[in-house]
Amino acid sequence: MSETWQQMVDEALIAAEKGQTMIALLQLEEAAESGMTPQLKSGLGYCLAKERRQLQKGANLCLEAMREEPRNPAHDLYLGRVLLLAGQKEKAIRAFRQGLKKGRDPRIMGDLRALGLRAPQVITGLPRAHPLNRILGKMLSRFGMR
Repeated sequence: MSETWQQMVDEALIAAEKGQTMIALLQLEEAAESGMTPQLKSGLGYCLAKERRQLQKGANLCLEAMREEPRNPAHDLYLGRVLLLAGQKEKAIRAFRQGLKKGRDPRIMGDLRALGLRAPQVITGLPRAHPLNRILGKMLSRFGMR
């Protein structure tokens, strides 16, 4: 892949993050003619789902990218967004949280915040307000483990 090809993919993904998914879709489709990378697949999957409502194809592209590059949280981000577009909020939340386990991506954290979600309880068998859950949660957050 050439440097200009990679630059085109990068610009398309930046456009998608700015909400310009139609522009991103056109650029990613053009880049896909020259070859597919996991990064391109997941970005293209999200743009297809957003602009053309091809939700199944979009999710499949994101899953393919995850299989090829399992440690990249961006693929979980795009899969989560596709699942949100499909109305599958619980699955989307799981995808976002799986992505956070792979790496702290501020875009995932922003999407979770936009959904109004709190972090899961540290000890699920105890109530959220239990002092042990509260103290452990604060400690884990302070150490960057949550």
